[in-house]
Amino acid sequence: MKATILLFLATSAIILAACAPNQSPENQNSKPNLVIILTDDQGYADVGFNGCEDIPTPHIDRIAHEGVRFTNGYVTYPVCSPSRAGMITGRYQGRFGYRRNPTLNPWDENAGLPLEEENIAEILKKVGYHSGYVGKWHLGTHPKFRPNVRGFDEFYGFVAGGHRYFPEDLTYQTIEDVDRKGGWYNTKILRNERRVETDEYLTDEFSHEAVDFIVKNQDKPFFLFLSYNAPHTPMQASQKYLDRFAHIDDKLRRTYAAMVSAVDDGVGRVLDTLDQLELADDTLVFFLSDNGGASNNGSRNTPLRANKGTVYEGGMRVPFAFRWTGSIPSGIDYDNPVSSMDMLGTMAVLTGVEIASDRPLDGVNLIPYLNGSNPGQPHDVLFWQMFDKDHAVIRQGHDKLVDLNKENQTELYDLSNDKGESENLLSTNPKKADSLQEQLDQWTSQLEPARFDPLGTWNPPGPAE
Repeated sequence: MKATILLFLATSAIILAACAPNQSPENQNSKPNLVIILTDDQGYADVGFNGCEDIPTPHIDRIAHEGVRFTNGYVTYPVCSPSRAGMITGRYQGRFGYRRNPTLNPWDENAGLPLEEENIAEILKKVGYHSGYVGKWHLGTHPKFRPNVRGFDEFYGFVAGGHRYFPEDLTYQTIEDVDRKGGWYNTKILRNERRVETDEYLTDEFSHEAVDFIVKNQDKPFFLFLSYNAPHTPMQASQKYLDRFAHIDDKLRRTYAAMVSAVDDGVGRVLDTLDQLELADDTLVFFLSDNGGASNNGSRNTPLRANKGTVYEGGMRVPFAFRWTGSIPSGIDYDNPVSSMDMLGTMAVLTGVEIASDRPLDGVNLIPYLNGSNPGQPHDVLFWQMFDKDHAVIRQGHDKLVDLNKENQTELYDLSNDKGESENLLSTNPKKADSLQEQLDQWTSQLEPARFDPLGTWNPPGPAE
């Protein structure tokens, strides 16, 4: 049931004390543990907390029911890699030229998260956090971009943008061995920089590893980024999960449901582990998808328009929830727009870490907005731009302007009563459109050009010409 945030103002003094920016880095026990659980191409409508009826997600729903459901939760880009670059740096990725999915060429020293941009793990290391990354990386395949040299103490996963799920399909020792397009889906899993043999369905492998990380590091402040590649293609599910959805006749939807259910089981294991170790009250848990549901995996973004790869709501508004038991009230629907960048914005304040002055965060601390001590909105405006399509968007309040520059078309929507973006109000409110366009143009003028070649430009084997 939707709760009114203002009823919980009594908790704000406790929260604000925990959020003091001058918290001593030496006081390790005062630092909360931090967990991000990310899915890949999951639809907005494909969680119970957003009304899904044919795919039960009781464990994912726990995060929302025991914390906050963000009804207007956004990522910064409607495809995988740029979205991840925005959330892991807390900054609009266009500020540092991360404007598209990069080539997967492991010899390309430009195609990855720029070394001068600090990510969450590098930032948290300054105040004593032990960081682990499990699952899909997709922020650069060249060795200089990989997790262990980007602040993560532990890594278990793969570096490309997608992967096959069954161990018998993992035939390439390294991504450098790939000799055909798409072969990067068949590489063996990395433990740090060592290839390992796996024997389970990949989603289950990642869930086990996440639990092991928590257990091993329970006595120190830790940050875990659990980045599932499910339910991204290829559509593969083990029989255990398929059997749960025999009632779904559509084969694609059935496999998708099974893949989401496997993730949900893993989320349950993570939450149960936190409970068993009595860490729940000391741990922030975020859950979200890296972009909207894709057109090819059986996902649903209802009632939003379109899907992954577009600047409409279905591409960028995602299932998004946050839990911090004992510190954030439970059962909140938070309706103001928030961004995936705000995860780092929140963590930075809670941990007292200093952010480089020449690369300020675009994300903000959400805690004052969630406990009611700040009745305003976290963001006056939010922006998006797809570089190769030349599509850009601004949202201010309920108003959303869509600039399809390549098509010479502009659209204006009122999202308060038109989530499906069906009625273009441009002709009825040109002054509003002009004001939004001016702000959007000013923002896009701050962005750098794309700094690397796009996905699909690498023709294995060997380095690019």
